[in-house]
Amino acid sequence: MPLFDGWEPTPWSAPQPWEADGLTRPQRVIAFIESLPITKGFGAGERIKLDPFQVEWIEGIYRDDEYGDRAVRTGLLSVARGNGKTVLCAALCLAHLVGPECEPRGECYSAGATRDQSALVYAEMEAIILATPWMAARLNLQRFHKKIEDSVTGSIYRALASDGGSTHGLATSFVVCDELAQWKKRELFDVLRTSLGKRRNPLMLVIGTQSPRAENVMSEMVDYAGRIASGEIMDPSFHGAVYAVPEDADPFDPANWPLANPALGKFRSERELAEEAARAQRMPTFEPAFRNLYLNQRVDAEPKAINPAEWEACGAPVDPAALAGRPCYAGLDLSSTRDLSALVLYFPEDGGAVVPFAWCPKENLAEREEVDRVPYRTWAKAGHIEPTPGRAIDKRYIAAALGRIAATYDVRGVAFDRYAFQDLQVILNAEGVSLPLVEWGQGFKSMGPATDAFETAMLNGNLRHGMHPLLRWCAGNVVYEMDPAGARKPSKNRSIDRIDPLVALIMACGLAARDEGEKVYQGGGIFWV
Repeated sequence: MPLFDGWEPTPWSAPQPWEADGLTRPQRVIAFIESLPITKGFGAGERIKLDPFQVEWIEGIYRDDEYGDRAVRTGLLSVARGNGKTVLCAALCLAHLVGPECEPRGECYSAGATRDQSALVYAEMEAIILATPWMAARLNLQRFHKKIEDSVTGSIYRALASDGGSTHGLATSFVVCDELAQWKKRELFDVLRTSLGKRRNPLMLVIGTQSPRAENVMSEMVDYAGRIASGEIMDPSFHGAVYAVPEDADPFDPANWPLANPALGKFRSERELAEEAARAQRMPTFEPAFRNLYLNQRVDAEPKAINPAEWEACGAPVDPAALAGRPCYAGLDLSSTRDLSALVLYFPEDGGAVVPFAWCPKENLAEREEVDRVPYRTWAKAGHIEPTPGRAIDKRYIAAALGRIAATYDVRGVAFDRYAFQDLQVILNAEGVSLPLVEWGQGFKSMGPATDAFETAMLNGNLRHGMHPLLRWCAGNVVYEMDPAGARKPSKNRSIDRIDPLVALIMACGLAARDEGEKVYQGGGIFWV
């Protein structure tokens, strides 16, 4: 039966395995992929044989809804490296370009972090095509542009990179995002996602290892898949599968490795994995990368000052309105003209409730997203951060906000850093805003005890931050530095990314502890000066 109007039999139109009668949609995709040759590595020269975990995932992705359309529009497969990711990406691209999922004038894309990475999927597709006579006769390969054209359907495939120029005007029918956790910019992901709306049956797939950062878009998708799997939310348009070794499991026990490496011993080398594990055991600096890349855990290569599990344990909800009139202490961290400024309130008598306020210039939000790789615009829309007018931080705007905050809460003290404060002080005086200001140095003398007070509150359950996303990001960024006496403080130079709101929270905890006296440090031998 003709696939398209005007289609005529050609030398390459002989019946194919995926065109057999009675096959379901997933079975056609599987039959197509398993008709393709393996061009390198394990089993080179043989036909692809999908592993059970891949078959299960494809069956979940390509199931039909009650109308005969594909139910899933977004799919996620997160596994450790070396589990056949590139071959699967290439095979799926071909299934949509020239196989059972092709459509008239389709637009198929693979997208990677860099041009070199995006070229890997193209190179695999090219090798498969050249080894498959009917594809080689039908498809036009443009190696320099990493582009493939189908002479029958008019469909195209292109390799895209997140570090390349902006790509707009797409009408994507299919895209596979390769190693999304490594993308330097989010813009391409958003462009591709929004371009799906121009097709009836579009599909976006994300395949790769986890990001070590909770704010990364890959982490958002992994967490979303977890919420669906737990039954917290229902979304039949999303299907995700995450293979990872639990973070509380022994990373060096070979019995745990298959949890993140479902292809172990097949096309995933057991020997190479064992060698990497041994290296990570002997050299602790290799352990974070081993756990992230080989066990698919959300582990950062930089040692964490704040244990993520301890931070998450303090995530009970906070209702700012219910805290009106309650005593609290504040930390104020002012930025330069273009950076992030923050004031964080700490309520020691209310379970350590935390209410953060953050400001940044409005006109460079998109630019900041590209630099910091966090969703500032999404946070602004949700009220987690407040953009001030213009391209530079508006201190009059912040002064007015401080006046409203002081009128709402019983602020007993505001710890502030002298840096960048003089201009704000003039504005506060002119506007008649009176705050109980406490000058707070950023050296070990003040920040050392404050850091101890913050950790004591967190470990004793007297901190409640409501899982505020901006604070969570900063908590994951902070790295401490230590003086010869063992005092610690947050290091803005060594920290992974911005930590301003977290510094403000530490100052607030320190001020609260100073006001309450040494009872916070029972036997700690710490004296406030």
